[in-house]
Amino acid sequence: MKIAATALALLLALPACAQQAPAPATAQDADPALWVVKDRDTTIYLFGTVHVLKPGLSWFDEAVKTAFDQSQTLVLEMVEPDAATQQKVVAATAFDPAGTPLTQRLPPNYRGAFARAMNDGGVPAAAYDRMRPWFAAVTLSLLPIQKLGYDPANGPEKVLGAAAKAAGKPVVGLETFEGQLGVFGGLSQNAQMALLESTLDELPKVDATFGTLVDAWATGNPAGVAKEMNESLKDSPEVAKALLTDRNKQWAGWIAKRMTQPGTVFVAVGAGHLAGVGSVQDQLGAYRLKAVRVKY
Repeated sequence: MKIAATALALLLALPACAQQAPAPATAQDADPALWVVKDRDTTIYLFGTVHVLKPGLSWFDEAVKTAFDQSQTLVLEMVEPDAATQQKVVAATAFDPAGTPLTQRLPPNYRGAFARAMNDGGVPAAAYDRMRPWFAAVTLSLLPIQKLGYDPANGPEKVLGAAAKAAGKPVVGLETFEGQLGVFGGLSQNAQMALLESTLDELPKVDATFGTLVDAWATGNPAGVAKEMNESLKDSPEVAKALLTDRNKQWAGWIAKRMTQPGTVFVAVGAGHLAGVGSVQDQLGAYRLKAVRVKY
């Protein structure tokens, strides 16, 4: 599940179907990590996010709000398309209607747990048996998180996007919805099945796993984020390369190119990309750029 939870946290392209829990009476202060890359006429802020959160975390204030307000452009991993487009892309990429049913492809010792978990989440057999393994893993990761009250509506991407719209700031995506799903779809069948099996193994621990991740994020502890997320990928080099390393390199290249233009930009991507060895900050070294932590 740590691998699948990491996948969930690293990719924004997820079904936005969670039910929002009631907001707590008192907001909890959160101070997520923020970095800045700058030269004489260009400033780029780097903010790590957790794409689904419970309500009540007060993070869009202090240094984060100041940096956002100073920026002319918001950059996200992806600019989310409309629901109809999302459904069309998911139907075309996440399901295999002509292939062997997924339940039959799983080892016998996983089949019962898989069917029970999907049924508990209200997913009919006709749907989950036609899912590609990567999509089944992500779906199984999301279902219990929904029940715990985590919701994309509370995630920084939604909040920042709404604030940018209200302020008339343009919003740019580093990737597309199709491209994000393609990251998973490009994994080998062996890697996809291993991802699904690890998800089933760790489903009972999802509350503690995701809670620890959110706590590390909220307290501005990138080392804790890396320990909880990125280290779990060591057992799956193919997944680590596709979801983390390759994308970090691409985004560092985008930042380096953007540094040649004047202005101030606020970049918000999954916190795992800004933590640990091989992070976006590390990759910026290839361009002789340095990201400095912003103090609250």
